[in-house]
Amino acid sequence: MPSSSRSEWRLHAGLIVAELLCTSAFVVELDRALSGNGLSWVYTFEWPFLGGYAVYAWRRFLHEERGGRPSDTPNELDDETKRRLEEWNAYLDDVHRPDKGRTT
Repeated sequence: MPSSSRSEWRLHAGLIVAELLCTSAFVVELDRALSGNGLSWVYTFEWPFLGGYAVYAWRRFLHEERGGRPSDTPNELDDETKRRLEEWNAYLDDVHRPDKGRTT
């Protein structure tokens, strides 16, 4: 079994475990909330949120495992951005250059 498919299998298994945990905790907290425990209402809404976050993280990790880039990062810098980045790096080089005439 190639290592990439093994890593993907672990991601899938992790998602299944996370969803089972979140679903079980939701059912327990809902039962407690309906029995009169007011604080459990917070957890009743928290567990589905965490289950949704597990799906988000799973998709993101799976995409990265397959060699994809996150969709919110640009693939290429345009010419204006490259020019401004070069100016900024030149400025930083100038700021961090030690003064030869200064004595401390």
